[in-house]
Amino acid sequence: MSDAVKNITRNRKAYHDYFVDDELEAGMVLLGSEVKSLRQGKVNLSDAYARFDNGELYLVNAHISPYENATHTNHEPERVRKLLMHKRELRKLSNKANIAGFTLIPLALYFKGSTVKCKIGVCRGKKLFDKREDLRKRDAAREMARSHARNYRR
Repeated sequence: MSDAVKNITRNRKAYHDYFVDDELEAGMVLLGSEVKSLRQGKVNLSDAYARFDNGELYLVNAHISPYENATHTNHEPERVRKLLMHKRELRKLSNKANIAGFTLIPLALYFKGSTVKCKIGVCRGKKLFDKREDLRKRDAAREMARSHARNYRR
């Protein structure tokens, strides 16, 4: 089995709205039509989050579009999907997530070999001024790169 990583999608909104303190990798329990739809890149993680239920981790509100070539046994687009991790990792993640102000957000979906993996982030919410500060930093870095390129073009 090859460990080649092929990105499916990234949750850009998560990096804009949250500070990511820790990242962990989890497997996913999927149906065949969901995997085929993921191979086509038809997924949306913008409103998705992860939650614990009876000691197990589930992905909620992740929209995987129905596979158009599937039969009548197609999947529900926003069904709750189980995430797979070792018990030790689940306990560690549960302890971090139970601290006030922290939430579990899916950051990316990707194929690792032939399996679908989900990168889960332990995140804290950003305030409006934090978002503005990030925009200022990004604009300043972009402007510095432009001026640097202009100077070397001459």
